[in-house]
Amino acid sequence: YDRLGSRPRRLGDLELSYDMLGSRLRSVGPFTIEYDMLGSRPRTLGQWSIEYDRLGSRIRQVGPYPLTYRMLGSRVETIGPVRIRYDRLGSRPRRVQLPAGGDALSEDLLVVLFLVLDRPRREEEQRRRRSSQQ
Repeated sequence: YDRLGSRPRRLGDLELSYDMLGSRLRSVGPFTIEYDMLGSRPRTLGQWSIEYDRLGSRIRQVGPYPLTYRMLGSRVETIGPVRIRYDRLGSRPRRVQLPAGGDALSEDLLVVLFLVLDRPRREEEQRRRRSSQQ
């Protein structure tokens, strides 16, 4: 985490970089993140496109990895071949379950997992910044 302890700086061996204001994630290691015209939603991760649902609020796919959600909610249930388990209250990811025979996440799947699971934290930070500016 950074000096204030508010945002991650590394993901394993991969360095996380942010824009000048520190509010938007710009890259995870070699994976550059580009945003839409309004600058609020990631549009690409490296060479992969990021697809959203019809309302544009939930990510449906990142490159080759489709996402599924639990009962039309906002909690991601699977990202590609991995399943995400949550704590008892169901709000925080607790464990990532690999498919049978899998012993480790690939680097690209780890980056997609981070991008998707860290998104709610980044969106909340942006909401706080906007409300404090008003």
